[in-house]
Amino acid sequence: MAGKASSVERVKDRATGLDKFVLREARGSSAEVFLYGGQVTSWYNTYGEQQLFVSKKASFKPPKAIRGGIQICFPQLGNHGVLEQHGFARNRLWSVDESPPPFRDTTYDCHIDLILKQSGDDLKIWPHSYELRLQVALSPRGDLILTSRIKNINADGKPFQFSFAYHTYFSVSDISEVRVEGLDTLDYLDNLQSKKRCTEQGDAVVFETEVDRVYLSAPPKIVTIDHEKKRTFVLRKKELPDVVLWNPWDKKAKAMPDLGSDEYTCMLCVGAACIEKPITLRPGEEWQGRQEISSVPSSYSSGMLDPEQIRQLQHI
Repeated sequence: MAGKASSVERVKDRATGLDKFVLREARGSSAEVFLYGGQVTSWYNTYGEQQLFVSKKASFKPPKAIRGGIQICFPQLGNHGVLEQHGFARNRLWSVDESPPPFRDTTYDCHIDLILKQSGDDLKIWPHSYELRLQVALSPRGDLILTSRIKNINADGKPFQFSFAYHTYFSVSDISEVRVEGLDTLDYLDNLQSKKRCTEQGDAVVFETEVDRVYLSAPPKIVTIDHEKKRTFVLRKKELPDVVLWNPWDKKAKAMPDLGSDEYTCMLCVGAACIEKPITLRPGEEWQGRQEISSVPSSYSSGMLDPEQIRQLQHI
């Protein structure tokens, strides 16, 4: 791919017939983004390695959300009131944003801008007018950057409140060989114990059973280490204080029709979120949140970076 220009191409997915965008960065990384759900379903790094997990049993038929990739969870995460699980943004058809306003942060050449607006059906269950913009970009280093902007365009003068998450499914070698660093001593809400507030006791999170947690007020950088693949995911976030951590383990996986019974072993959800303290917007106000993911072909050792990591992370 050296010497070639970056490109963004709109195509129909052969397997599903749904419209998607294929982003190809000049140095070799690529990503796929479906208009359905505004969902990233593929991210290959510059080494040609797939970084995201999508279940072989995933449904691409509305209104079922796509199991894997990066789901956009808005206006809630979880299951509360009349709204569907994780909100409705992840199973609506988005549009291309033809004239997005300027972003505060750097915009890379290889990107696509999408927009979601309320429908009549949405207004019945969540009576607010909004614009949800999403930019998906690849940096020259192959990093995947998602930036979301939510604006209150209510004409009745009413504010609205929402929570938000990038529900990110990483592809891992074996869940038992994975650890997540950067969450030590933090409080978290344990969804397996009715959102009981707990405190992380370990210096890293390892996985031996089902995990469904929201870590609160997490630092801006979280690291997921896959020892077997010698791969480290570095997640950086802005205006998204919390981190969602999820793996269904064996019993729940077997009960999920769109997840293979043993696929839990090769996936882990680690995503930036704003859950504990929902965001309130008055009419005309806009919120912006961002998640950047880098994949480093090496692993941490006792929290220290090796020289190769230092070289690569200095530029992230």
